[in-house]
Amino acid sequence: MENLKKIEWVLRIAVAGEFFGHGIFALQGKKDWIGWFANFGVSDVGTATTFLFWVGAMDVLLAILVLVKPVRLALLWMVFWGFWTALIRPLVGMPIWDFVERWANWGAPLSLLLLVGWPKNWKEWFK
Repeated sequence: MENLKKIEWVLRIAVAGEFFGHGIFALQGKKDWIGWFANFGVSDVGTATTFLFWVGAMDVLLAILVLVKPVRLALLWMVFWGFWTALIRPLVGMPIWDFVERWANWGAPLSLLLLVGWPKNWKEWFK
């Protein structure tokens, strides 16, 4: 049981670090990321920058939340978002290996979600 708590904390810190780091890049308006929006129909730089800012704020809040309490619904979102942001790389023309390299971005939150326990009912998603 003691090892499970240690593993949980390692995953919580790893997931928080990944989301905090990406969140800060987004808040700073990382130029490459802003350019990727055009691939999805958002060519206005101001709109892309604003959207990226809010994505960054959400990532930072999730990073803090996972350290305070790993809420299952938040972890599920982190799995989805980590997968999507990894998948974006080959969709915008980067090599497939940029996607493969980022499997931990969704694998770590998924591992933490499985460790804290897959919910048995809708209410447990909020615990």
